Amino acid sequence: MSNTNGRTAIVTGGARGIGAATARRLAEDGFAVAVLDLDEGDCRPVVDAIESAGGRGLAVGVDVSAEAGVEAAVTRVAAELGDPTVLVNNAGVLRDNLLFKMSAGDWDSVMHVHLRGAFLMSRAVQRYMTAQQWGRIVNLSSTSALGNRGQANYAAAKAGIQGFTKTLAIELGRFGITANAIAPGFIETDMTAATAARIGVPFEELKAQRAAQIPVGRTGKPEDVAHTVSFFVSDGAGFVSGQVVYVAGGPRG
Repeated sequence: MSNTNGRTAIVTGGARGIGAATARRLAEDGFAVAVLDLDEGDCRPVVDAIESAGGRGLAVGVDVSAEAGVEAAVTRVAAELGDPTVLVNNAGVLRDNLLFKMSAGDWDSVMHVHLRGAFLMSRAVQRYMTAQQWGRIVNLSSTSALGNRGQANYAAAKAGIQGFTKTLAIELGRFGITANAIAPGFIETDMTAATAARIGVPFEELKAQRAAQIPVGRTGKPEDVAHTVSFFVSDGAGFVSGQVVYVAGGPRG
């Protein structure tokens, strides 16, 4: 579906979970992949897997909410792997709590990583996309954007991601750039395991409970999301922009 020769992708939050699966999938698709996360060392296993399979990867440590750090990281990717024309904004954190218990710091942390991070990364990378008149931006939202108890901060951030994505699609479309969002449902990751621990339910039990509520009868895997990213960044998806796809095992939204 894609002519990926010579193209470079950036995946934020790429050290584990959905980000790691996405980085590996894009490498399989032929992209050189920069794996970004807070700790560069945490990115190395993903890059090692990419390189062992014959691909090109780069581990970069960055706080996506820090403007100077983002600019430096993107400049480094361009210098070492080539101008980035695919961006997957996946970096995220959880600071769950009921509203009356939620601190301003917990609210700010989630907004800074999800929304400010997506903004800073998109702004830094779009200059390479516009120069090449081709680009793909994929932002990770969530079914929590529809509302979720104990996640006022996360739900607001993920809903904001959807509005941000649609605006990017409008502004950047004339440069051959598409922007789309993926809203995963229950995906088996470290973050959902942490949620299970927070509410005091064994992870396997939580997965079984959620699977019983999902039409396809199972919970999601990071690879389910990575496959959808692969479609969105392909040449064949060039007429698909400003969309939100719920990768949730059934209808949402």
